Amino acid sequence: MTRDRGREPETAPPPEGALPTASPARTRALVWELLRPRRGLATAGFAVMVGATAFGLLPQPLLGHIVDLVAEGRPATELTGPAVLLVLVALLQGGATALGLTLVSRLGETMLAALRERFVERALLLPQERVERAGSGDLTARVTGDVSRVAESVRNALPELARSLLAIVLTLGAMALLDWRFLVAALLAVPVQAHTARWYVRNAVPLYARQRVAAGAIQQRLLDTIGGAETVRAFRMEEEHAGRVANASRAAIELTMRGVRLVVGFYSRLHIAEYIGLAAVLFAGFLLVQDGSASIGTATAAALYFHSLFGPINNALVLLDDAQSALAGLARLAGVATLPPEPETEPEAGREPGPEQRTVTVADAGHAYEAGRPVLRGVDLVLRPGEQVALVGASGAGKSTLARIVAGVQRPSSGTVRLPAARPGARRAVVLVTQESHVFAGPLAEDLRLASPEADEEELCSALALVGALEWARALPDGLDTVVGEAGHRLTAAQVQQLALARLVLADPEVAVLDEATAEAGSAGARALERAAARAAEGRTALVVAHRLTQAATADRIVVMEDGRVAESGTHEELLAVGGRYAALWEAWSDTRATAE
Repeated sequence: MTRDRGREPETAPPPEGALPTASPARTRALVWELLRPRRGLATAGFAVMVGATAFGLLPQPLLGHIVDLVAEGRPATELTGPAVLLVLVALLQGGATALGLTLVSRLGETMLAALRERFVERALLLPQERVERAGSGDLTARVTGDVSRVAESVRNALPELARSLLAIVLTLGAMALLDWRFLVAALLAVPVQAHTARWYVRNAVPLYARQRVAAGAIQQRLLDTIGGAETVRAFRMEEEHAGRVANASRAAIELTMRGVRLVVGFYSRLHIAEYIGLAAVLFAGFLLVQDGSASIGTATAAALYFHSLFGPINNALVLLDDAQSALAGLARLAGVATLPPEPETEPEAGREPGPEQRTVTVADAGHAYEAGRPVLRGVDLVLRPGEQVALVGASGAGKSTLARIVAGVQRPSSGTVRLPAARPGARRAVVLVTQESHVFAGPLAEDLRLASPEADEEELCSALALVGALEWARALPDGLDTVVGEAGHRLTAAQVQQLALARLVLADPEVAVLDEATAEAGSAGARALERAAARAAEGRTALVVAHRLTQAATADRIVVMEDGRVAESGTHEELLAVGGRYAALWEAWSDTRATAE
């Protein structure tokens, strides 16, 4: 049994930067929002469950009647009627229970599906920097562990809990109908049960919340260690990282053992309540039979009623344990699902924009991933319609951050960004292609249609041809129907980037942002991929984070970033003539190429 160790906070503070956990009020509001359109199903399920539970209350008085018949010495033939009724009651109760559990399960599953969809929709719209601050482990733990816990509760705990609570309430009512004094005797167990339940909930809610946070911490440690395994081995940090994982595991184990001790103490107290209640009902039956207020059969029925409460009460309390853990997971899911939407960076798609509306304007933009450590400082940038602008600079100069801000993936800490409206028929005004493009599991054609769901095969082939990918795509075992991605046909790094560029063509955005989109091809396929990127961006306003200066040399304008600021801006020839930072970069690049050749 656990001992109180002082007053503990109601909720454990989340790790710095972690995604939020919803308050009980917000969680209840979300549940009601999901339940409201399904009120008819909920009402039908509740009504059928009430009927099934009511049928389940008939065997006790029938058995009590049989006891009275036997005590009075009635012939055995008189027992036939009650016995037949017992069989009919069992059949009716079984059928009604099955139907009720089916309706309640359907209600739970449809609400869970809606919750999943809302969580995924909201998670996909989270600003990238917020996900990075929280760590992928936090979000992964919610998508996997918390969803699984809530799903298990919906499929098993929710229907059984509903049935158990109904059985408890209706059984107590049936005892009162036999004689109100039986009810009073049974209620002597309630103070002990109520105190136990209150004690358990007060301790279990914060404990299970800390367990879910600890699970997310372990997930993050494992992801960091496994994802960076090569780096860990290279710097001989295996023991240090293993120690971090072990420390996180020990913290989670300690919380689990505290939960076990809590449950043991919980059931120990409940057994005392059961003994008190049953003894009180039996003693009340003895007194009532002795003074003639009740028959032996009635006292038997009352004792059977109270004894039949052991199962529902124990089930409800076992499920209360599961429910507390599920509620902790639900609050974490609701914390993301109820986040207010981020303000839109780009305007709604509408009529064909004029030239002034098609301009991309970044004004006095600043950004910092950590307070006091800005990566962008007062950046002003204008991209004219159809202009191809290359961003160059040393690593850490702020190029990718500026590209992500223009793409709308990241919001600037200060300043403003104005983007044009989407082209007519296009879903977005800006599309970002990075060097880390993902291939989704499924047919290649469906992977392409993520950018344009209504695209036919001719449009898919046209997009692939534009980026030089049609030949290898048709050469796949099943052509465009070939399954790629996880457990499918493996694509090369260059093919993956061509696929991403083909999606860009199909999406047909007004603005294309290419963040080192040709870097993964390697030197062998670099030139072909650069040509593919140029064709994909043709006719659009494009911001290109140049991996190779040959890309910058062909751009309409080059913007040189240094220490988070725009250091230079101009054409290739203008910047070489100035002899500044870009000229130095070009000279170093040219010397490297000459040496390589």
